[in-house]
Amino acid sequence: MGRSLDLPKARGLFIAGTDTEVGKTLVAGGIARVLVERGVKVGVFKPVATGCRHEREGLVSGDAEFLAHCADSDQPLSVINPVGYAIPAAPIVCEPREHRTVDLEAIALAYKHLARSSECVLVEGIGGVRVPISEGLDELDLMRAFGLPVVVVTRPNLGTINHTLLTLDAVRGAGLAIAGLVVNGYDAASASIAEETVCDVLREWGRTRILAVVPRDPASHVESGRLGRTVVTALESCDWTGLMR
Repeated sequence: MGRSLDLPKARGLFIAGTDTEVGKTLVAGGIARVLVERGVKVGVFKPVATGCRHEREGLVSGDAEFLAHCADSDQPLSVINPVGYAIPAAPIVCEPREHRTVDLEAIALAYKHLARSSECVLVEGIGGVRVPISEGLDELDLMRAFGLPVVVVTRPNLGTINHTLLTLDAVRGAGLAIAGLVVNGYDAASASIAEETVCDVLREWGRTRILAVVPRDPASHVESGRLGRTVVTALESCDWTGLMR
């Protein structure tokens, strides 16, 4: 890693994905809600976000707003998401176009604050695990800096096996512990044979656990700040704090 982060050790989980739009934010928010309902004080953290909107207070990440809502967080959005860009692209693409490099010191300071003020922290990544963040720094480098067990969120549909196994290989190759997989967006009523069997294949070939299968839920919509009960119920059976270290 060409640039380094000095991060404290904290209990928590890193929520990664096989790609963008697989439901990392929805799953992270759902886990946060499950923990809050169990009486846990949860910190939620989105170190870098792109596709942010301009508000009077500055750039605002819809993902960070959703996470804050799900965790009943009293932290400012600038702490939950210390680095944001307006352009919906990889951070390394945003840097020269918005004339700001990714501020690693801001990330470290925000995370230290959340680690001190919370019982655990859920960190949500951006895109897939090899997304370039800044010069000499990709998502895997960030994940190594946090050193948290990794929950990989994936799709159930055709093509997901290859994407998921490659992601698991990359995470293990970085020396990180995999907590398990969450398969998001499963629709039992219209599932193909590929979708019906995907969990068994990923469990065997990925050598990991399926932590939860989250059904497609029309009542949930990250951009509108809605977390449906179906998502929360699907995530309730997992001992999330037991996966942390």
